[in-house]
Amino acid sequence: MASFKHPQILIASNLSDGEVVFLGASGWERDHRRARVALNAEEAAALEVFGKRDISANRVVDVYLADVEIGGDGAPTPVHYRERMRVKGPSVRLDLGKQAAAGRGAP
Repeated sequence: MASFKHPQILIASNLSDGEVVFLGASGWERDHRRARVALNAEEAAALEVFGKRDISANRVVDVYLADVEIGGDGAPTPVHYRERMRVKGPSVRLDLGKQAAAGRGAP
């Protein structure tokens, strides 16, 4: 197992609509701020087990752990560029998806 340097969250793509999802306390969330955070390697391994189960159940694909930093509000924020872009949503159409909702004042 790789060394554990940062807290981590589990990211996947929802099979029904392709939307990026984050494993939360009670299932897959569309808001990264509600993601369950692994603070050590054992917690990260438990998240991966959950993700692999949902891959087998055909709920999600492309499950992986992503390093995050915990902000002052307690919300996880991805460390790496790829995940920061995935949190924002597709960049080809700013009038669709969560980036459009953010422009209308939605979280």
